[in-house]
Amino acid sequence: MVNLFLQFAGGLFYLLNKVFFAMAERTKGHRNQQTWRMAAWMFYLIGVPFWVFIFISEHNWIAAAVETSGVPAILMGYIIVWRGNGTLGLCRGLNYFAQCMIVTGLCLSLYDFGGLITLNQVMEIGIASGFLFGTYFLAKSKSAGYIWLSVGNACAALLMMWQEYYVLMGQQIISILLVSDAYRIHNRRN
Repeated sequence: MVNLFLQFAGGLFYLLNKVFFAMAERTKGHRNQQTWRMAAWMFYLIGVPFWVFIFISEHNWIAAAVETSGVPAILMGYIIVWRGNGTLGLCRGLNYFAQCMIVTGLCLSLYDFGGLITLNQVMEIGIASGFLFGTYFLAKSKSAGYIWLSVGNACAALLMMWQEYYVLMGQQIISILLVSDAYRIHNRRN
């Protein structure tokens, strides 16, 4: 029962994040876009603990560690939307920390396992790369973030399928569609 709750909660918050990013891309007016983006980042942050708990329960250590280390990029995204596109003060520190965590998380995962030795590891690194690079680029309002999120979503869908978390697998597939839509709209507008 707890497992099902975690799947629905984690899936719901991450899915709402994607819905709100898509709404932000479709909305006209800075104030409306800001509202949707702030909601997107907030729901992303709320969903992190549910996913981390699931990853830890399945011994997906790489994905759990890197998912957690993506929180600075999420906070950076929220602050940038809230304050505007400036990167002064706290955002500069979060920007640097997020960059360091991207490199550190991927290097530690390769070191911890002595390289890539299992298919689950490859999927976890795909999740990690997609999540970290995706949140980092989206925090800077770059459309490349949507591509990276799609990579992470696809890898997460496969891993969740293999580990029989079918609710989360379905959520990841829906997320790919929403992220693709947001990417298309973002590029059309810019």
